Amino acid sequence: MAGLQKKNLDAPDERIRLEGVQADVVQVGDASISRNVFQPGAHCALGGRRLVGNHRADESCPAHHTGVLVQGILRVEMDDGSTMDVGPNEVFEIPPGHDGWVVGDEPVIGINWSGVRTWLPELDSGDRVLATLLFTDIVSSTEMAVKIGDRSWRELLGRHNRDVRDQLDRFRGREVATTGDGFLAVFDGAVRAIQAAVGIRHGAKALGLEIRSGIHTGEVEIVGDDVRGVAVHETARISAAASPGDILVSSTTRQLASGAALDFEERPGHELKGLDGARTLYSVA
Repeated sequence: MAGLQKKNLDAPDERIRLEGVQADVVQVGDASISRNVFQPGAHCALGGRRLVGNHRADESCPAHHTGVLVQGILRVEMDDGSTMDVGPNEVFEIPPGHDGWVVGDEPVIGINWSGVRTWLPELDSGDRVLATLLFTDIVSSTEMAVKIGDRSWRELLGRHNRDVRDQLDRFRGREVATTGDGFLAVFDGAVRAIQAAVGIRHGAKALGLEIRSGIHTGEVEIVGDDVRGVAVHETARISAAASPGDILVSSTTRQLASGAALDFEERPGHELKGLDGARTLYSVA
């Protein structure tokens, strides 16, 4: 059991400063907690950037926010058109697929304990960057859905998806796409991607689910909200090669994570569909 711990938001582990928003983030145990300050004109769907003109943002925020408002009035509008105003001392939960902005001239100050980082703006389209990619997939999801029924499966999948997004948020991952029962996410570090996969595996097990995951580091092209390139295909093939409960990583990712306190088991001789030559992969203990 972890011992007592406290941190001060005035001396955060991370400071995020953008045009219309600032966030001070602390890590306490498994939780990332932030104090966010939104200026009038800044929009959550635009990653804190200000909206030009008076038109509604064309994008939606993909984060799942929970927290409490300290100052100001925050107006939230969901993609279905429903709205909610949140004021001081009110605790909120905001699902993915929304926009939020300040009502009036007073900045909004809130404390978030989920959805801390996933609202940040994406890289510019056309950029090529080195990234670590994570694919996850629920094992035997169709059989599970048939066994427990559609309604129970939707509820279980929703709980799993929330847990995945919390882990992505904690380890600075960005959700790129969902596949119904899986995720594609991108990270700026190999170790953080592996730690997120371990957390996702642990959360899935607690729900009675098994997942398989694949992780690879390579150069990708940013195209809108998507990522493209051979590295994406290789990561998908690595994930497909994983056994239930496995987290398989490429040799490139293994080398980048060599300084971390992680245990790997070598798995040589993998032929990945569409890629030349046998590959040595590594399973994360």
